[in-house]
Amino acid sequence: MKILIMSLNTALIAELKHESSNTRKILERVPTDKLAWRPHEKSMTIGRLATHLAEVPIWINRTVNGAEFDFATANLSYASKESTEEILQLFDERLAEATKILEAASEENLNGSWSLRRGDHVYFTVPRKINIRNFAFNHAYHHRGQLSVYLRLLDIPVPGMYGPSADER
Repeated sequence: MKILIMSLNTALIAELKHESSNTRKILERVPTDKLAWRPHEKSMTIGRLATHLAEVPIWINRTVNGAEFDFATANLSYASKESTEEILQLFDERLAEATKILEAASEENLNGSWSLRRGDHVYFTVPRKINIRNFAFNHAYHHRGQLSVYLRLLDIPVPGMYGPSADER
């Protein structure tokens, strides 16, 4: 039996590319004419949620190219895009940037420490490879799930992620 050993960045890129097709499928279903809709007053609008999901690959850049992220000093933008096409364009840009960054990342860098903080309060310190899994990959999967519920509530067919959805049978 031959065992294939894949570098860490190659494995991360493979997952990123595979899952990005699922993310793109769900973003494509977001209707431009409903971007201001929200299921509850405490919920994000569907446009903000979709924009946020499109932005998530930026966490790969923030993780690989930094030692920490500090919410106290970060200049975060919470604007929504004005159309589904703009959301998809943002996603494609962030995905291309993330892929290039991962292609250049060394094992040493990916095994190095990374921290999330707000000023003096450190939430956690983990290896960069773990933060990429949590803040880029798992974060996207979480928001894809939320977005699928938004689509269902709007009676928009939900695309299957790991096989057909109830709308694709």
